[in-house]
Amino acid sequence: MTGTIIKGIGGFYYIKTEDDIVECKARGKFRHNDLKPMVGDKVEIEVTNGKGVINSIYERTSELIRPTVSNVTQAYVVFAIKNPDINFDLLNRFLVLCEHNNIKAIVCLNKVDLCSEEEKSEIKNNINNLGYEVLFINAKGQMGLDVLRDRLSDNVTVLCGPSGAGKSTLINAFLERVHMETGEISEKLKRGKHTTRHSELIPLQHGFLVDTPGFSSLDLDFIEKDDLKYCFPEFMDYNDKCKFTGCNHYKEPSCAVKDAVAEGIISKLRYDFYVRSLEDIMRRKVKW
Repeated sequence: MTGTIIKGIGGFYYIKTEDDIVECKARGKFRHNDLKPMVGDKVEIEVTNGKGVINSIYERTSELIRPTVSNVTQAYVVFAIKNPDINFDLLNRFLVLCEHNNIKAIVCLNKVDLCSEEEKSEIKNNINNLGYEVLFINAKGQMGLDVLRDRLSDNVTVLCGPSGAGKSTLINAFLERVHMETGEISEKLKRGKHTTRHSELIPLQHGFLVDTPGFSSLDLDFIEKDDLKYCFPEFMDYNDKCKFTGCNHYKEPSCAVKDAVAEGIISKLRYDFYVRSLEDIMRRKVKW
């Protein structure tokens, strides 16, 4: 029979089939082929005497490395707009991660009651200019959640973002029950406690919802340096207009992207993030 992996812990995988949830182990051939089942995988399983085994894994349409989820169609990138303040470098890393995997990213800014209309407008415009939709929500107050609920249908939706942003509260609101314990912000560290330890795919009536552990950092070292520029939508109109073919918009002369930055068309802060990420990737590649 076929199904979808909704959870994996300690070498056991829980497969949602049409009628049931089956606990399975993976055949050794996957380990020998350096292929590990992931939450979100569509699989074929065999059940004998109540014990399930994963026989095959269907081809993945997308694959997130951190967090580890496959076949995702859209991402709600959840950040608190205040308490803690937005870490824009971390937000950029999540957006790059989505672009690299061809996953539609929607930025969801929680705790909007803590900021002014002027602050909301400025942040929304800055993110919209990068090519991303922004939705303001108050997860605890159930504000702005109807639009998010509607978009869960016929999608595999991943919630990603740092601890303390409100992901667990948001999931509880979607499910109208307490799915998992919600964490509190540490007054000392000003960041959330890690209450979610494993990626898990939650079956909905018409789709799946994924919750993932929170992150305080996210490396991009798995992206090749020549591919990074394609993870920035605002570069798209300029990638083929540089003097040199294959320009990485770094130290090359006559670069259309750098010209756009100088003219204020592309955000300098965002470009500076791109350069830092590119340099990090190049340094790590040299060490390898």
